[in-house]
Amino acid sequence: MTTPPGPPTPPAGEHPPAAEVCPRHPDRVTGLRCTRCGRPACPECLREASVGYQCVDCVADGRRDVRRAVTVAGAEVRQRPLVVPVLILLNVVVFAWTAVQAGSIADNSASPLFSRWALWPPAVAGDQWWRVVTSGFLHIGPVHLVLNMIALWVLGRDLEIILGRLRFLAVYLVSLLGGSAAVFLFGDTRVPVAGASGAVFGLMGGIAVAVIRLRLDPRPALTVIGLNVVLSIVVPGVSLLGHLGGLVVGAVASAGMVYAPARRRGLVQSGVLVGLLVALAVVFVLRDASFGGMECFEVDGEPYCVHTD
Repeated sequence: MTTPPGPPTPPAGEHPPAAEVCPRHPDRVTGLRCTRCGRPACPECLREASVGYQCVDCVADGRRDVRRAVTVAGAEVRQRPLVVPVLILLNVVVFAWTAVQAGSIADNSASPLFSRWALWPPAVAGDQWWRVVTSGFLHIGPVHLVLNMIALWVLGRDLEIILGRLRFLAVYLVSLLGGSAAVFLFGDTRVPVAGASGAVFGLMGGIAVAVIRLRLDPRPALTVIGLNVVLSIVVPGVSLLGHLGGLVVGAVASAGMVYAPARRRGLVQSGVLVGLLVALAVVFVLRDASFGGMECFEVDGEPYCVHTD
C-alpha cells in the first residue's frame, strides 16, 4: 500500500482543526499548519522538511541562515566555469575573422585586422592604445591558437572556480596587460607581437599562488612554469618578455585575491587590482614619453614610424 505525496491529511474519524485560510492564498481554506512557525498554509505553500512540513517563508528563512561555502578568494563553491569558455570562443572568433580576411588559415597574420590589433610598440606610442588589449586575442596560425586555448582551458577551469568569475576575469585581463607592458617597455620596437600567452602565463602564476595558499604541493605547478619559461627561451619567435610580464602580474594579482583577509576581502582585492593598473599605466606613460612625437603607418604591409617633433 502506498500513500500519495504531499502534506498529511487528518486520519479518518478525527475532526480536523478549525478551518483557516492560507496567508498567501486567502481564497483557500486549510486545516494544515507549518511545523516551524505554526501558521496555516495550503498544500501548495508547504514543503517537506526533516520534521513535518514547513511553509515557503520558513524554508526561505532557513536558507538565508545557512552560511554559504566559499573558496579562499571568497567565491561560491561549485560555481561552474563560464568566463573560460567565453574567452576561448572570443579567441576562436577573432582567429576565424583574420583567416577570412587573409584568405588563409596558416597565414592569417596577413589580414588587415591583424595589422591594426597586433602589439607594435611604436604604434601604441602613436596613440593606438587599444593594441595592448586586442593583441591578446590574436594568434599567428592554428597551432598557436590551439596551444594557447588548451592551456587556457586546463589552467582556467580550476582558477576560475577558486577565484570566482569576476575575480578570474580581472586576473586574466591584468595579466594580459602585464605581458603587453613588458613588451612595450623592453621589446624590439620593430617586431609586432600577438597572442594570449601573456594572460595564460598569468594564470600559471595564479595557479601556483593558489596551490601555495591551499597548502598543497607546489612542485608540479612550479615545474610546469619552469618548463614553459625554458621553452620561451629556446623556441624561436616566442615573446619571453610577454610571458614573464604576464606571469609576474598574474601571480601578484592572484595573491591579492587568495590572501586577502575575509573581513576586508573586497577592499583588499580591489586595492591590489587598482594598484597594479596604476603601476602598469605609469609604465606605459613613461615608455610612451621615450618615443617622443611619432606618427606610425604601414607601407606594403610593413610598419613604419616617423618622428613628428
